Amino acid sequence: MAFNRPAAHLPPASTRARIGLFGGSFDPPHSGHVHVASTALKHLNLDAIWWFPTPGNPLKEAPSDYDARFAAVENLTRHNRAFQVSAIEQQVGLRYTYDLVRLLRKHSPKAQFVWIMGGDSLMTFHFWKDWEKLAATVPIAVIARPGFELAARVSPFAKRLARHRRPNDAAHILAAQTAPAWTYIPAPLNPISSTAIRGQTNS
Repeated sequence: MAFNRPAAHLPPASTRARIGLFGGSFDPPHSGHVHVASTALKHLNLDAIWWFPTPGNPLKEAPSDYDARFAAVENLTRHNRAFQVSAIEQQVGLRYTYDLVRLLRKHSPKAQFVWIMGGDSLMTFHFWKDWEKLAATVPIAVIARPGFELAARVSPFAKRLARHRRPNDAAHILAAQTAPAWTYIPAPLNPISSTAIRGQTNS
């Protein structure tokens, strides 16, 4: 059953919750994104997942209209009370994940944050601005994605931070770990991707 959610842009300043941070273009959002978020929610023992549709990804071509993508993410996640969708990046003009995480940690200093991403993002993570600072700021959970199973071993991120990797059976305590700390969760795979959906739409 759907329910009405009040507009929310940042977690409460005083919260001590375990919160997953899930950012991306979501162009368009789809069941694969829900699969990643739901897997993280379960395996990381989180209280909530906050979704952050980005106004633009410097590593990708310009995404489609922000308001349309944001509305689509809200619609996709509306049935899960643990999911919140934030427009804070658009509102304050953020472009980079590191800046978003710094803002969140400053705003909610008692929260336990985990950055969540799919295994496909792991292969390009070392191109993100200040990626090493990001990894040193917040624990990171990587959820398996089809075709990118080797990313947890061969990506520059995985090699550089190999000694900070936690076993996936300890994922439930990752939020309480001091960064750098990361884990790879080899969950059942969902094959749907935004690229494939856009290709079908444009064909």
